[in-house]
Amino acid sequence: MADRRSTMMEPPVEGLLDKVDSKFTLVTLAAKRGRQINSYFNQLGDGLGAIVPPQVTSVSRKPLSIALEEVAASKIVYVRPEDLEEAVK
Repeated sequence: MADRRSTMMEPPVEGLLDKVDSKFTLVTLAAKRGRQINSYFNQLGDGLGAIVPPQVTSVSRKPLSIALEEVAASKIVYVRPEDLEEAVK
């Protein structure tokens, strides 16, 4: 039996999938947050402060990697709109 190779991705995708309900949700959530982080870094010198800064300290300066680390650390949690409607009722 072959040994499992470690993935090049940190945090591992298996752990990330435990935090969300589907691969599509993970990709969408990370992409949206990655764009927000990129906008934050682009507006830093302007002093606007309208966008939430990264919620984790990361050695990576790539917005998507930072977003995935935030998902892994449970700093970003996706709640489906249907679940919110049920909670309000």
